[in-house]
Amino acid sequence: MSMTHKPKLGIQGPVVAWQDSWAGDASELIMRTGTGSLSPSQDPKPEPDQFLRALKELDADFYVHHVIPEMKGYSELLTDIAEAGLDICLGNEYGNINGPWTEGTNRYDLPDKAIVQAANSGRCIGLLYDEPEHLQINAGQYRHDGWFPHWGSTDARDLAESRAKVERSIRSHVQHVQNVLEQNGASRTSMPLIAEHVFPTMFHTVARAGMDICPKIMKESFQSLQLSTALGAAKQYGRALWICADLWGPDTGEWFTRFQGFPGHSPQEFASALRLGYLMGPSHLFVENIDVLMKHRHTGFETTEFGDVWKEFVHKFIPEHTLSWHHSQANPDIVIIHSDDSNYGQNERLFGNRTLTDLGGSQSVFHIWHLLSRGAIPAHGSCMHIPGYDFPRHELKSNVAYEQFPLEHGYVSSDGRRVHPLFYPVQNVIVFDEQVSAEQLGSPKLIMVGGSSLSNAALQAVVKRAENGGVVVIADWLLPSDCPVELRSSGKMGFGTWNVTDNFLDERIQEIVEPFLSEERCWIQRFSTTEVRMYPKDTEGYTLDFEIAAG
Repeated sequence: MSMTHKPKLGIQGPVVAWQDSWAGDASELIMRTGTGSLSPSQDPKPEPDQFLRALKELDADFYVHHVIPEMKGYSELLTDIAEAGLDICLGNEYGNINGPWTEGTNRYDLPDKAIVQAANSGRCIGLLYDEPEHLQINAGQYRHDGWFPHWGSTDARDLAESRAKVERSIRSHVQHVQNVLEQNGASRTSMPLIAEHVFPTMFHTVARAGMDICPKIMKESFQSLQLSTALGAAKQYGRALWICADLWGPDTGEWFTRFQGFPGHSPQEFASALRLGYLMGPSHLFVENIDVLMKHRHTGFETTEFGDVWKEFVHKFIPEHTLSWHHSQANPDIVIIHSDDSNYGQNERLFGNRTLTDLGGSQSVFHIWHLLSRGAIPAHGSCMHIPGYDFPRHELKSNVAYEQFPLEHGYVSSDGRRVHPLFYPVQNVIVFDEQVSAEQLGSPKLIMVGGSSLSNAALQAVVKRAENGGVVVIADWLLPSDCPVELRSSGKMGFGTWNVTDNFLDERIQEIVEPFLSEERCWIQRFSTTEVRMYPKDTEGYTLDFEIAAG
């Protein structure tokens, strides 16, 4: 009998539109966005029962609630959510932005007492850590009284030691939460920690340390790179895959706009992104945030054009596209293996380390993606927070004061341009880290091995794959000095080929890889024997068409 899978669907709470229904004025006194300023509410506050009805109108299975550190209304929130028959995921973003911070970090951790309360409600499904990779690398984003990376200082260490320090810190905190749960009669795994990433870095590190992972889609991501990296980390380490469809973003246009960059994507892009996220077979899929989907008036809630998109997705697209696959069944033709170096193109502060000058081979990852995407993904970074991208939302911020928001019909930039397409063509790729085993690697046709380091087990795995018929392209700096001489030169190896390079963009490597590349107008991801094929619906790929091909 074939399996069916339906991701749990969630909605994240408001950040600028209205006060938190339980905390009230307390939510007005903290920064609820990462913009560095207080944002007075735009709509009247809904009472808890009204807000819960809105969540149910949107057919949410769970509510993503960022905890207000003052904890006002927290007990009532948990009780009301449980009585409404909803699940809740508790996030730490407001504490990250405002404090209080765990000593020596810029990280807010939910107090143990609050964890126990949430567990006792029977409806808390996880603790969401907002952009922990960002706040490890860019430790001064919110906290300005010193340099306090999210998982602790890594200065004066080399790259491998920095990575290991972060992993140990995460593992220790995961185990602390599990111990608190167990000591209070709950299952150790009942409230997993989930890492929600804006950059496609550190997925493997946090997964190895015990966290589930949650890539943000839309935002400023290159979608295929972001999702392929997260899929590989979840598969390699057996973690759940959450996906956040994040409406914050770089663009402007003729759509309902709460704030500069919010939303920074069109309703049409949102519709495609929801379908994209769903078809990856995640365990959970949620939207950030509800105040783009709905307006609250004194007479009640009404949906925006974005809310209408969500309803169509839930009521029509999902019922018409039952999933017979799960993210853990990702079955690649191409595997990228690279150490998790935390470099997304900033080329500094890897893992938050201010003293590190040796970037190793961390930039080689960008070259690999540039090659595999036929040049669609740039060769100098893995998201849009790199040189060469100027966001239209910056013009909106300069020209429109906060008091003028919301804009019912949005804002069109002076040149009318947008910068964030969804489409980047790759041919069924996932990413493993430098510790991958032969069993985990499986039998991909092409393996690209870059990054700054490679374990001996992973080296033996790719040698075995070449001997069994795979094509391997490997960076020469990853080969140990005492390796067999046959590994230092390119040529036939068993039934496959072994190709050593110091430059993944070399013409010779391009010729080797060419037969494995996607068509220019197609992005494929395979799960077991089912292929999800994605095509640009418009010229630039801001929207997508989908085709499901069962094997």
